[in-house]
Amino acid sequence: MTKFSTWRRLWIALATAEKELGLKIDQKQIDQMKSKINDIDFEYARAQEKKLRHDVMSHIHTFAKACPDAAPIIHLGATSCFITDNTELTQIKSALNMIELRLVRVISELKKMVLKYKDMPTLGFTHYQPAQLTTVGKRATLWLQDFLMDLHALTALNDNLPFRGVKGTTGTQASYLALFNGDHKKVKTLDKRVAELMGFSKTIPVSGQTYTRKIDFQVTSVLSGIAQSANKMANDIRLLMNLRELEEPFGKSQVGSSAMAYKRNPMRSERVCSLARYVISLTANTAHTHATQWFERTLDDSANRRMVLPESFLAVDSILLIITNVVSGIHVWPHVIQKRVMEALPFMATENILMACVKKGGNRQDLHEAIREHSMEAAKVMKDKGGECDLLSRIAKDESFKAVHATLNDIVNPKLYTGRSSQQAQEFIDTEVEPVLKKYSEVLEKEEKVQLKV
Repeated sequence: MTKFSTWRRLWIALATAEKELGLKIDQKQIDQMKSKINDIDFEYARAQEKKLRHDVMSHIHTFAKACPDAAPIIHLGATSCFITDNTELTQIKSALNMIELRLVRVISELKKMVLKYKDMPTLGFTHYQPAQLTTVGKRATLWLQDFLMDLHALTALNDNLPFRGVKGTTGTQASYLALFNGDHKKVKTLDKRVAELMGFSKTIPVSGQTYTRKIDFQVTSVLSGIAQSANKMANDIRLLMNLRELEEPFGKSQVGSSAMAYKRNPMRSERVCSLARYVISLTANTAHTHATQWFERTLDDSANRRMVLPESFLAVDSILLIITNVVSGIHVWPHVIQKRVMEALPFMATENILMACVKKGGNRQDLHEAIREHSMEAAKVMKDKGGECDLLSRIAKDESFKAVHATLNDIVNPKLYTGRSSQQAQEFIDTEVEPVLKKYSEVLEKEEKVQLKV
């Protein structure tokens, strides 16, 4: 209903603006059109389209039948793309508004996660190999930053999204110039006024019959960016679930596998990745559609766009709902994280242990060799025998390191090795996230709990 009622809103906006600029259109005709915006005889329209093989003409006839007094002035001076393209831009703007609010909700939930876990040390990975420590909250800022960038890109696109306006069959506005007896000023005013009546602040400066399909590429690029951010985050969660450091929500009676009853699969995150991959692929489609348009227009874009544009939005809408559900219900397992940290931390701390001993008179080269030998033996125990890391106990028994025996536990405090992770997380929230979320405070005050049924 929304698509075809928008068609009627466009015909009303056109007639209204044309009347304002002096064409002989009676207000009663416009009022009759307004009374039938949502009263659409789809059966009659279907019969007309079967006969005429033209969707817009079938609805012109259907609208004219419902509004006989207005029939002579419906679609006056317009071409089909006045209806179809302007409707699509209206739908795109509305859909971007919806995605914007979904994205803000994700950002808000991630902010909560960052603040809750900004001080919890965890093992960082590069090349998926143990690196240095970070914090759970700092890692979440990486996900959050991506979504924040997506929000900025989306709002910039939406703020600058133009209306096609009234451009005529090949973009020259010739039909409108004829209607207004060569008055260029009135044609320009008509273009601007129809856009205003439809909620747009500007029209595209020039067009062929259609608005440039590069806009579709820009739209799907922004949606692809959101999908990329979601995919990266969901992949990280899947890997961390394998390490048992955190888990996405898992229902009390949820089944992970029909065969392996113990399984807790990352079903939600996998679904995000699946949908994201599809959205990302559609960007190439819109790129090809724009690249292959001929002159002022060809129709080989039409059937393609009717699938690509709505499916991109629907998939991203689902992705953001799932991500909101995952983040709001995520389980973090501190003891598992702490255990993994303490397996790696003794090796990371050896340089600090070395320097502390040297400060108290130890020989740097001798201590370095002793640490190297202890590290190799400790790693061998872990790899060959599957044992626990015993590097610290080896150092604690070695008289060469007597200078730090009393403070050894202090030296290997994980919080000494997370750098500015906690501060970075807090500063990022304060300077980058909060100012943005403040604009949406009224929306965020309304609690919205996302429930996934499958």
